[in-house]
Amino acid sequence: MSYYIDVILPIPVEKAFTYSVTQAEAAFLKPGMRVAVPFGKSKVYAALVKHIHEQAPTIYEAKEIEHILDEHPIVTQKQFELWAWMADYYMCTEGEVMRASLPSAFLLESETIISLRPDVILQDTDLPDDEFLIYEALQHQSVIKIQEVMDILGKRKVLPTIKKLLDKGAISVQEEIYEQYKPKIVSFVQLHPDYKDEEAFNELLEKLSKAPKQREMLLTFFSLKAKTNKPITTIALQKAANATATQLKSLVSKGVFEIYQKRKDRINFEGETHTTKQLNTHQEIALTQIKESFETQNVCLLHGVTASGKTEIYVSLIHELLSTGKQILYLLPEIALTTQLISRLQVYFGEKVAVFHSKYSVHERVEVWNNVLHKEPKAQIIIGARSAMLLPFRDLGYVIIDEEHESSFKQYDPAPRYHARDTAIVLGYMFQAKVLLGSATPSIESVYNARQGKYGYVSLMQRHGDILMPEINLVDIKEKQRKREMTGHFSDTLLRAITDALELGEQVILFQNRRGFSPVLECTTCGHAPQCPNCDVSLTYHKYRNQLRCHYCGHYIAMQLKCMACGSAELTTKGFGTEQIEVELKELYPDHKIARMDSDTTRGKYGFEKIITAFEQEEIDILVGTQMLTKGLDFRNVTLVGILNADSMLNFPDFRAHERSYQLIAQVSGRAGRTEKQGKVLVQTYNPYHQILQQVSVNKFDAMYEEQLQERRDFKYPPFYRLVRITLRHRDYQKIEESSIWLAKALRQVLGADAVLGPETPAIARIRNQYRRNVMIKINRKQNLKQVKGAIARVRTSFMAVPQYRGVRLIVDVDCY
Repeated sequence: MSYYIDVILPIPVEKAFTYSVTQAEAAFLKPGMRVAVPFGKSKVYAALVKHIHEQAPTIYEAKEIEHILDEHPIVTQKQFELWAWMADYYMCTEGEVMRASLPSAFLLESETIISLRPDVILQDTDLPDDEFLIYEALQHQSVIKIQEVMDILGKRKVLPTIKKLLDKGAISVQEEIYEQYKPKIVSFVQLHPDYKDEEAFNELLEKLSKAPKQREMLLTFFSLKAKTNKPITTIALQKAANATATQLKSLVSKGVFEIYQKRKDRINFEGETHTTKQLNTHQEIALTQIKESFETQNVCLLHGVTASGKTEIYVSLIHELLSTGKQILYLLPEIALTTQLISRLQVYFGEKVAVFHSKYSVHERVEVWNNVLHKEPKAQIIIGARSAMLLPFRDLGYVIIDEEHESSFKQYDPAPRYHARDTAIVLGYMFQAKVLLGSATPSIESVYNARQGKYGYVSLMQRHGDILMPEINLVDIKEKQRKREMTGHFSDTLLRAITDALELGEQVILFQNRRGFSPVLECTTCGHAPQCPNCDVSLTYHKYRNQLRCHYCGHYIAMQLKCMACGSAELTTKGFGTEQIEVELKELYPDHKIARMDSDTTRGKYGFEKIITAFEQEEIDILVGTQMLTKGLDFRNVTLVGILNADSMLNFPDFRAHERSYQLIAQVSGRAGRTEKQGKVLVQTYNPYHQILQQVSVNKFDAMYEEQLQERRDFKYPPFYRLVRITLRHRDYQKIEESSIWLAKALRQVLGADAVLGPETPAIARIRNQYRRNVMIKINRKQNLKQVKGAIARVRTSFMAVPQYRGVRLIVDVDCY
C-alpha cells in the first residue's frame, strides 16, 4: 500500500500539494503536524499536514517528505475550518492564512549551507581573493551559511563567487531546515542532600572558614531560602551574595551545591490579585440584559457611552465563565490599549491572563501559542490585537471585542485581508461561543445588524458614578484668525482652558491626527516643495531628526537649507503635525512637562507602557498625540481635551469619513472628566456649522446613524451592499492604464455595468515606484456572494493568462472599508 499526505504550504498557491510517506510515517502523522517538504527545484518548506490518504495524485508524481518536525499537532481541526472559511471569503489562499496565523518560528525556512568536498583539493594560489576567503573559512568550519559568507566577504552579492567554486567542484551546496524557537532554560541551585542534617552542615561551615567568600555565599543561600519558599536561580544567588560564577562553580565542584535546569516561560505574572469590583445598578441591569440576550442569540452589541464602565462588565462576565474552564478571547484594536488593560485584568485574574501581539518576540509568541494549544490554565484569558484571533483555541467560551468600530481590526497588507471583528464572530459560531461587541460609538453595520434582530442589543447610557458627559464646545478658528486671536495653532479659548486646567493641577490631552512637524516644506520664492522620488507625496518635515521623510516608503533626506529648484533660502512649512504642537507648547508652558504619543515615540516593545504609566502617575501635564490616544484609555485626572483641527478628518475622500469623524471626536472627548468633575472638550474647526460637529457636540448618535444610513441606502454602500476592491500595481504607467481598463471591461461584462466602478486613480497614485489603479465592485446583499466571487476569480484567471499583463499585480480586498 502507498500512503500520501496533503499539505498546506506557507506560500500563495491555491491547492494543497500531495507527498508520499511510508506506512510507519502515515501511522505516526496526524493532521496539524509539520513536515519538511521539498518544493520547486531546491526549496524546503515546513508544511502542515491536512489529510492522510491512499490516493496518488494524477497530474504529478508525489515527492517524498524530508522529515517530520513535530511529535504532536500544533494546529487544531477548528483552525483548519476557520482558515478554509477565511481563504474562501477573503479570496486568498490557505497558505497565506497559515503564514499570518503561525508565529514565524514555526514557518521554518530552509537555509542554504555550504560544505567542502573532501575528494577535491585546490591550490590556494589558483583561487581569486573572494573564493580563497570562502575556501579558507571552510578549512576551519565544516559548514557555513550564506549569511556567514556575506559577513566574510563584506558584501551582499555572494552567489556568483559560490557558483564559481561549485563549478570547480570544491564545494557542495544543500538546503537545510533550521529551528528558530529555543525554549528558555533557567539554572537553579540546591544544597547537596549530604548536608541536609545539622551536624554535617556545621562541619561544612568549619571547612569553608578559610574561604570566606564561599562561606558567605552559602549563608546567603539560606537567608534567601528563609525569605522565599521558591527555588533559587543561580543568577539570584550570585547577585545577593555579590559573588562571581567561578565562586559558585567551585562550591558545585566541592559537592556543596547542585545545579539543575528547568524550562521557564518568558512571561510570568508576579504580583497579588484582588477580587473584582462591585457593579453599580446601571451596570447590573446591562449585565442581566446581556445574559438574557445570550439565551436566544450568539452575538450581542453593548452600546455604552464613554466611562460607563464597560470593562467592569466584561470582567464580571469573564469571572463567571472562569470556573467552567473554557477559554476567553478579549480583542482590542490597538497595542497601546492592551498595555493598560493587561495590568487591570492581571489584578483580578493573575497569571490566567496571556497576551499576544506583534510587539512580542518570536519566542514569547510561540510560548503563548503552546499554552493556548495545550489549554494551560495560565492562558485561559487571551488578550490581544487582531492576530490573537488566529490562536489554536481548544474550548472557546467567550469572545469580547472591545471598541468594535475601530478600523485597526482590518488587515490591509499582506493577505489575508481579514476583518478581525467579522472573523471572530465566525470563530465564535464554530465553537458555539458567545460574542460580545462593545463600543461607545458602534459601527453603522453593527447597529444595523442589531436593529434588524441579527444581534442582541444592550445600551448603557449612564456614566459610572453618574458623572456628566463632557461639555463639547466648537471654536471657529476662521473667526479667531480674523480677530487675530490665534497664537500659533492655538485659539485664545483653548489656551485659556489649558492654563486654567494646569493651574488646578489637572492634566490635558491634545489631539492632532498627523505625526511629524509639518507635511509640506515650501519655497516662498518659486513654490517648489520636495517630493518623494518613489511615491506621489510630498516629504514630511521631522524636526526632532532634522529630516524630510516619506511616510509611505521610508525614504528620507536631510532638511534642506536652500530650495532645491531655485536656490532661495526662504523656505516655509505648511500644515502641522504632533511634533510642531509639542514644540509650540514647550515655548508657551516652559515649566510644565509635555510629552508626545505617536508611532515615532512608541517604537520599542515598552514604548506605550512608558508614556501611559508616566501620564497615569501624573508625571506629564500635557499629552499630545494621534489617534492612539482615542481608544478606551482611562486617565483619572484629565479634565480638558483639545482637538486642534477637526476638518482634516471630515474632508477625507471616503464614504465613512463622517462616521469615523463622529467616532474619533466622541472617543477623544470620552478621555475627559472620568472622575468627579465634568470634562471639557474644545474642537477647533473652520466650519462649526458642519452637521457631524453639531451632532457630536450634543451626543446625538441616533441622528448621525439615521442620516448616514439613508445616504448609504441611496448611494449603494454597506450595510446594504458589499464592497470588493481590486487594486492593480505595476512600475509601467502605460501597462497599468491598459490592464486596468481591460479588467474593468471584463468585470462589467460578467457582473453588469452598475456593479463595477472604475478604473480610477487612488489619492496617492504611486507608492514605492509602483503605479496603482482601483476597480470597485458593489454586490447587492440579495445576490449570491459565492457566485459573484466565482465570477471575479474567473476574470482574475483570464487576466493572468494575458501575456502582456503577467507582471501586473492584482490585489483583491473583500470588505475593503
